[in-house]
Amino acid sequence: MTAADLAVLDEQVTHCRACPRLVEWREKVAREKRAAFRDQTYWGRPVPGFGPSDARILILGLAPAAHGANRTGRMFTGDRSGEVLYAALYRAGLATKPVSLSADDDLRLVKTRITAPVKCAPPANKPETSERDNCAHWLHREIRDLPELRVVVTLGAFGWAAWWQAQEPVYGVRPPSPRPRFGHGAVHRTPGQPVVLGCYHVSQQNTFTGRLTPAMLDDVFRQARSLAGEESRG
Repeated sequence: MTAADLAVLDEQVTHCRACPRLVEWREKVAREKRAAFRDQTYWGRPVPGFGPSDARILILGLAPAAHGANRTGRMFTGDRSGEVLYAALYRAGLATKPVSLSADDDLRLVKTRITAPVKCAPPANKPETSERDNCAHWLHREIRDLPELRVVVTLGAFGWAAWWQAQEPVYGVRPPSPRPRFGHGAVHRTPGQPVVLGCYHVSQQNTFTGRLTPAMLDDVFRQARSLAGEESRG
């Protein structure tokens, strides 16, 4: 796979209209806007992954936020969750800047890619099962287009579950039974596949209450770098 393959996939993602409820919601939000962003043009489309094709670390979230990535067109950009995530990636040496402002700024991720199992902003941040399933083939193709992938960091139980659902389509093997249980700091190794790390989602519900602290995020990304073989590269 090449960077061109991933670029083609990302472009195709942005034109998807497979889920009527999500199409209606993302476009309604983009038209009506939040008052603070009324002078901005919202993206209002499916949001592709962000990061290079030589990524060794994949960060797997849930779905774009209505006034975050659905506004800016870049994963975890334009909301409080993204502020926490990119600051942590910068501290870990996995991002060139501590703040992601827009899809056309010059921030780059280092050997890291961010994506979500559901590419459109869902109402109340809760995709339906059918929407998750409709979107799954995009994630499976994305994983196949990352030939150097070594570590997957799942932000929350939704991303954790999506990873196991990708086992058979991507790797041709059945997922473990029973499936490994999600938890912050959970680690699962399967021979011939990336190591999976569980991390609480960077939602305000977790970061504002102290359930997820900057130190906890730093530990996760430090471990991810080590497992991906990136620590020695500085």
